[in-house]
Amino acid sequence: MKSPYPLIKPSIMSGEEPIHQTGSPTGQKLLNFWQWQGSNLIDNAMRGVLAEFIVATALECASKPRVEWDGYDCLSSNGIKVEVKTGGYIQSWDQSKLSSIKFDIAPKDAWDAKTNKSSGIVKRHADVYVFCVHAHKEQSTIAPLDLNQWEFYVAPTEKLDSRLGKQATITIGSLQNKLAPIQTEYDNLYQTVMKAYESNS
Repeated sequence: MKSPYPLIKPSIMSGEEPIHQTGSPTGQKLLNFWQWQGSNLIDNAMRGVLAEFIVATALECASKPRVEWDGYDCLSSNGIKVEVKTGGYIQSWDQSKLSSIKFDIAPKDAWDAKTNKSSGIVKRHADVYVFCVHAHKEQSTIAPLDLNQWEFYVAPTEKLDSRLGKQATITIGSLQNKLAPIQTEYDNLYQTVMKAYESNS
């Protein structure tokens, strides 16, 4: 039976779309909402979304809007499912010291945005994990839009499964020691993800 309310497929918007009252302009645009909602790029939640976008641009899959609750964060242009994890040393709140970085890597029951159903299988659903560390440690010069302030660590999911089992979190130190991920720069991220994906088989 066909649903009376099928999946809504959003399209990329320009930001110039007006906020109006049944056609009567308010003087505000969608861009104003984006600026109000998303300007604090040091905030943990927004930095995570930014990292997903950075990875999506590297993997050539940023032409479609982000899906909030899908089983993985990015689907590369050649079909690789990628999970993006993010951490940073500097936060938007008052800090007495730099933050420790820990990533959530727990196996989960994935929800499928297309079918609105969960998979019923608890596992890591992506093919590859990309750990994005906003590594800059000087508050006065922090700039999340500067890709040179980021470090990227890439590991095939098979390695997480075989070495970590059902472990739910991992620190950056343990990530480097236990998984020996490939560290790369933004310009080589696509090729590195490809290499990690091929090592799964």
